[in-house]
Amino acid sequence: MEEILNQYQTVQLKDATTWFKVGTVDDFPTNRGGCIKYKNKQIAIFNFARRNEWYACQNACPHKMEMVLARGMTGSADDIPKIACPMHKKTFSLVDGSNLNGDDFKIATYPVKVIENEVFVGFTD
Repeated sequence: MEEILNQYQTVQLKDATTWFKVGTVDDFPTNRGGCIKYKNKQIAIFNFARRNEWYACQNACPHKMEMVLARGMTGSADDIPKIACPMHKKTFSLVDGSNLNGDDFKIATYPVKVIENEVFVGFTD
C-alpha cells in the first residue's frame, strides 16, 4: 500500500534535525512500507514490527530511479534490516543505505521517532 500523506506539520525537537510528522502508527502497515512526501522527496516508511523498529529511506531505487522501494520486501541479512527493490531485486540496508549486493548504488536513509503514537521522520535541511 503506497499512500502519500498530506500532513505538512514539522516540529523542532531537541537536536538540530527537523522532525516532520508523517502520520500515526496506524497509518502504516506492519512489516511493509508506506510512502510520504516531504518537500520534493518521496520517502518510504517501514514499520518493521518483527524487529519492533521503524525505518525511513528514499523511495527511489537508485538502479533505475523508479519510485518503488515502499513496495519492496523487508527482511534481514546477517541481522541487518533491509529493503529489496520489487523491480530489480537490489537490496539495501535500512540502517545506513548501503547496497547489500555489493553494487555501487546506495540509498538515503532518515531517522524515525515514534512519540505517543505519532511517527516523525528527521531531516537536516
